[in-house]
Amino acid sequence: MDKLSSGGMSHLYMTIFLHNISTFMVIPAITDVTMTALCPGRDECSIAIYLTGFQQAIVGLGTLVMMPLVGNLSDKFGRKALLTLPMIFTIIPLGILAYSRTRNFFYAYFVAKTLTAMFCEGSVHCLALAYVADNVPEGRRASTFGILSGISSSAFVCGTLFTRFVSTPSMFQVATSVAVVAVMYMRIFLPDSIIDDDISAPLLSNGKPKVLNSDENSNVELLSSKALPSLPDLIALLKTSPTFSQAAIVAFFSNLADVGLHASLLYYLKARFHFNKDQFADLMVISGVAGTISQNFLQLILMPLLAPVLGEERLLSIGLLFSCAHMFFYGLAWSFWVPYAAAMFSIFFVFAQPCMRSIVSKQVGPSEQGKAQGCISGLCSFANVISPFAFSPLTALFLSEKAPFNFPGFSIVCVGFAAMVAFIQSVMIKAAPPISSERVSSNCDHMEP
Repeated sequence: MDKLSSGGMSHLYMTIFLHNISTFMVIPAITDVTMTALCPGRDECSIAIYLTGFQQAIVGLGTLVMMPLVGNLSDKFGRKALLTLPMIFTIIPLGILAYSRTRNFFYAYFVAKTLTAMFCEGSVHCLALAYVADNVPEGRRASTFGILSGISSSAFVCGTLFTRFVSTPSMFQVATSVAVVAVMYMRIFLPDSIIDDDISAPLLSNGKPKVLNSDENSNVELLSSKALPSLPDLIALLKTSPTFSQAAIVAFFSNLADVGLHASLLYYLKARFHFNKDQFADLMVISGVAGTISQNFLQLILMPLLAPVLGEERLLSIGLLFSCAHMFFYGLAWSFWVPYAAAMFSIFFVFAQPCMRSIVSKQVGPSEQGKAQGCISGLCSFANVISPFAFSPLTALFLSEKAPFNFPGFSIVCVGFAAMVAFIQSVMIKAAPPISSERVSSNCDHMEP
């Protein structure tokens, strides 16, 4: 397939920026909205922590099934068609809170968010990664993944900074509007990068697929049966190479820690230091600015120079080491300024995800990029299921008056140990030769013309 022009990639960047800014700008306020609806006037609320953990577990269970399916369907029907659905579903819960944030509307938001996130959570990012893998040569893939992460960090900074200076009602209304604009921009401007020779009509078109093989019925049945990859298919994919398997373990434990941190951190800071929406926004702006500087300077300038010398495997380890350190600083925070200092560590740990995704992309053939990224995202979703059961009860217990000992950040420290497992595994990854872009993997569904 011919690579898209830089204009095509710029449209992807703008799509991701608009989508992410609409989702990120609500993060600083959602903790206050949740606690106001469930435990008004309090800084500690166990039911809010458990409800958030329950939501993450259900969403993780749903995305565990959906991510490999989304990735595999995008290999057949195109990235653009599959991007449309989660971007539209994202609008629904935002619109509910834009209308009202009373208890009844919060419960409606909770249900809508849980159901839509089972499909939307991570799928836009997964499909964007597969889109990049389609259109960027292997040698520039890690730095391009870094650019994509930089776009997300820029959206994170802009969204949280906007939240810092506007009221909660206005913020949800703007987030809903930006989410609508993101869908419209993507449908109008983003070119599709996947054209399957066996199917002439896209998934969202009104036309019926035309199978070019003379045995039409047989091929349609084969396409339908392979829409959802089976468990043996995913296991075979994990066995593609030792490097792929090790990267999958790193992705699992890294995401286990990240989800545990994000689920607990804001409730911990509210109970420990009485943070509110504005302090959350300040903290996220610092973290986002540090990450943006890293991605726009370190990754764009230094990563292309460091990756051939140190290797993506070592850069992955460096990123995970700093990720562990910043989690431990959060958990051991002895003053209100320590979380702000810990947020600065994001200038280094942003190396981790682009390097890990690039390592994965080089271990499969070009026709399996969506399936590979979907498999990794599915493992991350499995971590989403487990993490709330492990860390939400710890957070609720050690923030309550029934804590066995006085250590409010105990659950955050446990999260840091999970990240340390990912770091140790990353040190064991050895560089492996990439799969040639000319090779079609034996696991690929191939039909003779």
